[in-house]
Formats: sequence, structure tokens, C-alpha cells
Amino acid sequence: MRLRALLLLLVLAVLAGCAATTPRETARGPLILVSIDGFRADYLDRHETPTLAALAAAGVRAEALKPAFPTLTFPNHYTIVTGLYPDHHGIINNRMVDPASGMRFVYKDATTTADPAWWGGEPIWVGAEKQGVRTATMFWPGSDVAIGGVRPSRWLPFNGKLTPDQRVDQVLAWLDEPRRAAFVTLYFDQVDHAGHETGPDSPEVDDALRAVDAALARLVDGLKARGLYAQTNLVIVSDHGQAAATPDKRTYLDDLVPANDADFVNLGILAGIAPRAGKTAQVERALLVPHPHMQCWRKSELPARLHYGSNPRIPPLLCLAEDGGTITTRGYKGWYSAGEHGYDNDDPAMRALFVAHGPAFRRGLVVSEFPNVDIYPLLAHLLRIQPAANDGDYATVAGMLKK
Repeated sequence: MRLRALLLLLVLAVLAGCAATTPRETARGPLILVSIDGFRADYLDRHETPTLAALAAAGVRAEALKPAFPTLTFPNHYTIVTGLYPDHHGIINNRMVDPASGMRFVYKDATTTADPAWWGGEPIWVGAEKQGVRTATMFWPGSDVAIGGVRPSRWLPFNGKLTPDQRVDQVLAWLDEPRRAAFVTLYFDQVDHAGHETGPDSPEVDDALRAVDAALARLVDGLKARGLYAQTNLVIVSDHGQAAATPDKRTYLDDLVPANDADFVNLGILAGIAPRAGKTAQVERALLVPHPHMQCWRKSELPARLHYGSNPRIPPLLCLAEDGGTITTRGYKGWYSAGEHGYDNDDPAMRALFVAHGPAFRRGLVVSEFPNVDIYPLLAHLLRIQPAANDGDYATVAGMLKK
């Protein structure tokens, strides 16, 4: 009887161990999606990122990744993980006002971003979790929100004080768990910060590139130490590029439109203007004419190639600064960045990064520029999950994969 009991306990222990990780998760290594915020496509040519260059040479690299418009952080990060243009997922700017409720969304204010009502579509981690695939997210915009009532299995509220190495170490710790996540995100913001503070061509950007590349090397070494590197698919992207900003190209809205005639919903690179009652004609006469360093449109008349302008959160009038310009007011007393983004997504300075490496990808392949909405169907394919409705096209990325 004692021997039978011991055998029963052994069988139960084996079954418990098998149940700790689903067959889908044990069949192959993880898929890791990495974002290097503000990494302009041509930064790869500065020779400050040897780890990233080696991954690109041994995998797939795009000549550039075309960001969605506007070329801002929150809209593009959410586009990458939903496959939806900002017009369709609702994160139409880093800052916005909902015209129905009057509520304000500010990307740096968790008390506003935590409301799931802002976040449309279905991000990849939500679809994965609903289909039995475990996920873990390191600071990806939106991943700390219960979208559709679902969060990743592992996530952290954003903490900008965590160094790149500390972020990598947390990801590796998640991969050490008995039930390993099959999909993981990792986010670095140091390159973007340096670009804003000192301009895209500064030595400080080179320093940030080296720091992030060292963290990528730490990730690669950690995967190798765990026997996971040969099984892991890495997709490394950025959300947008960066352009040098100059005071000579500033446009002051209050020189054109009296403050009492309109609400300036957004300033910066893409300005949103809502004329007040009875003032629409006057405001349009002032804005819908040529200006030296910006162009303005009614939202319904934006170029179709921008895939932008139908969402009710977008203000009635939009003004876009030219490369290097800023739209502001005389009363603004804040800080101006030396580098900026948010410009036309056809602007070469806004071109983003795409590198993919791993057992699913071909080796030594360079592909043409493609839109970042196409990343979502690629991720869904690699995870073997049913994708949600999206604006991407899997056919664009299918050629990157081994047959």
C-alpha cells in the first residue's frame, strides 16, 4: 500500500508539472516584442548599436517602418499591438479631450489613461490571454489598463526610473517562472528622451543608443543562459523617428486666432482647434490659408493617405507643423524640445525601426518600408492566435518568414 501511495504521488506530481505550462507555450520559445521609443530608422547606420545590427544582419530588417499618423508615442504603440490606425482605436493623440464627456486624456497622467473607455480595439495581449496564451508586458503603453476587463498575466505600472538593465532583468525573471509567458513586451524610452532634450544628432543620443544596445545584449545573453535564445523570436521596433526642432519655424496660433474665438485643444506638432459657437467661419478664414510653417485642414478634408479624421475625438480643425516646426501660443511658458516628432508620416525623419530575428524568420533579408499596422497580424500568426479585426495586411509580412 505504501509503494502504491508513493507511485500515486509521483504520477500526480508529474501531471501537475505538465499542467504548469500549456502545450502551446512549451512547444516553442517566447515571442518578445521590443520597442525602442524614438529610434529613427537611420540611427542603425550610426554604428552605436552592434547588438541590434547583428540581430538585423542575421534576421530581417526593414529599410524603414512607416508609423501611423500622428507620429506620436501613444497612438503608434497602440497601433502596433492592435493593427488599427489611431482613427479606429481611439488613441488619436498623446493628449485629447472626449467631446461627449468632456474628459481629458493625458499620456503622462495615469489617473486619466487608466480608464478603459479610452482604449478601443483589442491589443495582442488581450486576445492572447483570452485564447489561453500567457503574456507579460514591460511598460508598453496601454498594458497597465484592464482593456475589455483583461490585463496581461504579468505587468507593471510605468516607472521611468527603472534602468534598461533593470527592465531586461524583470523580463528574464518572468521567463524564469514555472509557467512562462509565450508573449512578452519590453519598452525602452531613453533614446526618445535624449532626442527631445538635445536633438537627434547629439552625442547624448549616441549615449542612449549605446545604453539600450547594451540592454539588448543583456537580454540576448540572458536568453542564451536559459537555453531559450535559439527558440525565441524577437521583433524590435520603434514608434517614430525624430527631427531637429528650431525656433525659426514656430507658429503662434494666438497671432492668427483670437483666444476667445476657439479652444486650442492641442498644441505642439499637430494642433487641434475647436471654434466656439458662431466663430467657425472666422477661425477657418484665419487658418485654412497658406502659412509659412504649417498647414491646416478641416478634419474631414485631411489627405486620405493619413487614415485620420473620422474619430469624434479629433477636433474639427487640425494644423500640422512642417519638419522642425512647432505650433504654440505666445502665452506658453513651458519647455521647448530640441527634437520633435508628430509630423507627417511621409517625412523621412519620422521613419521608424523594424528588425526581426529568430527561428521563424529568414536570415539576412532586407525588406522595403511597410506600415506598422502590419505588425499585428505578424504577431498573431507567430502566436497562433485568431487575430481581432484590424487594418493590417499579413501578406505584407508573410515573406519575412521561413516557409
